[in-house]
Amino acid sequence: MGRFHEQVMGVYFDDLDAFQILHNARYLLLFERTLGSLWEAWGMHDQGLEAQSEHWHLVRTNRIEYISPMRGVGKVRVRVWVRHLGRTSMVFSFRVMRMDADEEYAVGERVVVHVGEDGRPSPWSDALRAKIAPYVIEASETSA
Repeated sequence: MGRFHEQVMGVYFDDLDAFQILHNARYLLLFERTLGSLWEAWGMHDQGLEAQSEHWHLVRTNRIEYISPMRGVGKVRVRVWVRHLGRTSMVFSFRVMRMDADEEYAVGERVVVHVGEDGRPSPWSDALRAKIAPYVIEASETSA
């Protein structure tokens, strides 16, 4: 089984809506920050922009399902992994969870497409595939 990347994130007063519930748009921000931490763990931020060109990608889709409201300020765990690594695309899955239990506030996914200098889809490099391989957890493995 692959592994996931998890980060504890703070939820602050300005993240809440009028009902003192984590605003729906903030879930995507928490995911984005955790995903940035994963790219950093993969060593993607250690190089200049030109050296990272094999890692250039565009977001194709974001999907979020809200399961249970996160109320008030506090902390949450955000877990991310790669659900699928295609020739030119990659699907990240994520879970925003309680601190004390593996119960979700929200789940979702992001599809990204690797692009070349011309902005057209381009295959991921073998080097990138090797870095990402331990984080690939196919859908059948997540239900266990």
